[in-house]
Amino acid sequence: VPAGIVGVLFNDILDEIFYKPIPVAVMLIVYGILFIVVEKHNAGKKPSVTRISQLSVQMLLWIGFFQMLALIPGTSRSGSTIIGGILAGTSRTVAAEFTFFLAIPAMFGASLLKLIKFGFHFTGAEFGLLMLGCIVSFGLSVIAIKFLMGYIKKHNFIVFGWYRIALGVVVLAYFLLA
Repeated sequence: VPAGIVGVLFNDILDEIFYKPIPVAVMLIVYGILFIVVEKHNAGKKPSVTRISQLSVQMLLWIGFFQMLALIPGTSRSGSTIIGGILAGTSRTVAAEFTFFLAIPAMFGASLLKLIKFGFHFTGAEFGLLMLGCIVSFGLSVIAIKFLMGYIKKHNFIVFGWYRIALGVVVLAYFLLA
């Protein structure tokens, strides 16, 4: 809900300010560092929430706030909500599972907003390609989510942190040296 409200109200402003290579690269690095710091801070700690049904309203709002931060380009929506969930006291698995559930309304809303903004003027062939893209992306998403959930149960997010930092540095170097 927080991301939806802010996204609808400030979408154009956020795109104008942040949809540029340098802010994207900086956010890649910032969230990479956050992943590493949060994982090291929580190393050895037992999470207070190990099932989605244990999430309180305050935790849900906290995670929603972190999802809202993902409106800034370069911020991973799933990464920010996972960090928010872990900081709220959830296990990595609960944070990731809830993040994937949050993706449904967030992506639907963002897609609807873009469709409204750019119009519904599709030829039959364009609409068919759009539907094919939706079906293929849904199928691939299910496969990716199954893989990631298996990975998350055995590993932490530090490798993702380093990946984001390295990618951010490459993007930053490319656009500063170009």
